[in-house]
Amino acid sequence: MPPASPERRFTGPPAPRFDIPEADAFTRPYWEAAGRGRLLIRRCRAAGCGLAHHYPREFCPRCWSEDVAWEEASGRATLYTWSVVHVNDLPPFGGRVPYTAAVVDLAEGPRMMTEVVGCEESGLRIGVALAVRFRELEGARPAGEPPLCIPVFGAPLDAGAERVRARGARSSSRLPQGDGDGS
Repeated sequence: MPPASPERRFTGPPAPRFDIPEADAFTRPYWEAAGRGRLLIRRCRAAGCGLAHHYPREFCPRCWSEDVAWEEASGRATLYTWSVVHVNDLPPFGGRVPYTAAVVDLAEGPRMMTEVVGCEESGLRIGVALAVRFRELEGARPAGEPPLCIPVFGAPLDAGAERVRARGARSSSRLPQGDGDGS
């Protein structure tokens, strides 16, 4: 059987989306905060530890304490590594190519897998400063429910600028800025 060509269209049910996370009782605060334009991380509260970590876990990955709590991150990060993706067959990523997959170091310490948006590839360098944005996943929630948003990162905004919620890779809308504390 010859390989499928890019022009070949399949019929049947829509392909599953691989970009929609499943929120459970534990991760719901993370996704609800992201929908409001806030990035949460976990921090260990055990004596002598205090490790900030991400992805969300119910225990500290350093000392194994279960005394961990949600904490709002500053949204500041530096670029650790990146790769520009030119081919991706999984929906809906294929419709967004090329895009920049990345790992960033959050100011609080954890490393996070993400996407860099609104930055030219030629301007990316290890250690470049970035700031969190939020991409709303269209069609991820029924009408009337709060949006499901994914944290992505772009160039830092000026101190007086508003935070941006990225909608797709190419357009944006604005969210009100916090009370001046970087949130």
